[in-house]
Amino acid sequence: MAADPSSWRNANPGDLSDLLPEINASAGEPVLAAASAASAGWAETPLAERIELLRSAQKILHTHQEELAQGICREIGKPIVEARGEAGALVAKIDFAIGDAERFLAGEVPNDTPQPSQIRLRPRGPALIIGPFNFPLHLSHGPATAHLLAGNPVILKPSPLAAHVCARYGQLLAPLFPPGVFQVAQGGGTLARSLAFDRRVRSVVFTGSVPAGRSLLSELSALDPSKDVALELGGKNAALVLGDADITRAVNSVAEAACLTAGQRCNATARVLVETSVFPNFLKNLVPAFFPYQPGWPADDSTKLGPLTTAASVERFRSALASVSGAKFVLPGKVLEKVGTRKGHYVEPCIRAWQDADTYLAHPSAQQEFFAPVVEIVPVTGMEAAIATHNAVPFGLTASVFTTSRKNFEHLANHLHASNIYANLPTTFSPSALPFGGWGDSGNHHPGGRHFIRFTTDEQVLQEARDTLS
Repeated sequence: MAADPSSWRNANPGDLSDLLPEINASAGEPVLAAASAASAGWAETPLAERIELLRSAQKILHTHQEELAQGICREIGKPIVEARGEAGALVAKIDFAIGDAERFLAGEVPNDTPQPSQIRLRPRGPALIIGPFNFPLHLSHGPATAHLLAGNPVILKPSPLAAHVCARYGQLLAPLFPPGVFQVAQGGGTLARSLAFDRRVRSVVFTGSVPAGRSLLSELSALDPSKDVALELGGKNAALVLGDADITRAVNSVAEAACLTAGQRCNATARVLVETSVFPNFLKNLVPAFFPYQPGWPADDSTKLGPLTTAASVERFRSALASVSGAKFVLPGKVLEKVGTRKGHYVEPCIRAWQDADTYLAHPSAQQEFFAPVVEIVPVTGMEAAIATHNAVPFGLTASVFTTSRKNFEHLANHLHASNIYANLPTTFSPSALPFGGWGDSGNHHPGGRHFIRFTTDEQVLQEARDTLS
């Protein structure tokens, strides 16, 4: 693995001439030492006091909501309307996290044990959150609030691609807590691994690629089996369109879920399995549904499709534009050098339709997450064929079913390999009010939404000989 750079500057993906301020890499040992030193005191801080500090953080985040939204927009190219949604979710998330803390962190006194007993949930110790670029604050903020409420110091190692906005987030929050309780450590993969493998870190939350997540889990489990590792690794999410579906709703949902954040969402729609009886009608209506998603300057309120974040993402998108046997382009997709006068990582959506499910599944793209606005349409002969085609792909994050029949929806939900299944909603629906986590190559079942706090503590059992303690 190449060494991390000592410093770097990110460019605005929508205007590559716009360079953000320099970021300096962090040294790992001082961060670890500070988190370790803070651990005992933070664990002993009563939950009510931890909640009050999180309430203070909530007020600060609300005050700086627009600033953070602008930072997300500028650094990763997320359209400003979406960026405002992400910044707003930080504020709302704290209410959900506090509710979970009050529900799940309480101890238990069993009444059916032979001796007086307690079941307690003890803080585990410092937690490392390795964040992604696509939701640089929201996907790190959720587990951070849970671990802080549970009594664990938090080290946030953001994606280098979102270093600047995450640094600002850290500047706002860190002073609210005792020294070492919340820190941002800047760097790349080398720093992430050095922090993750240190025994002082007791929990790791990783959002990123399947190969990196698998490697991290297998190595950490072998070396330190008591360390908790939560993985969110992406998706190849499907919309399933049955013969009785509302086609207008289906095509609009597919277009939205394919183009939000320029397809750079773990829950983006990447494939659509359409019953053959409505396949021609679906294709006819799908292209107009994509017309509103034209690449544009992300800081404009009217923009629905911003740029991809990196040049590497553009090249991955470009690979989907090559002709393949057994598929035809419904929208050919395109890489744009500029939008207006601005040079950036802009692309136009790509849609290709396959002749049948077997041909699609035989092609490598069926197993590939493009992480860009690429959608593949696959005809299926019925529900059982849809189930088989869906489950032949190893990802299992979200799926959407378009049907008017509750019976059909529940049958599919009982058989689809996916942890979040929606009826007549986009695959990107995923509200913070519900748990969120993946199966298969999408992760290891840890919810990233509600109830994540269940993974932040260690269970401890106390028993005593009756009438011996006063």
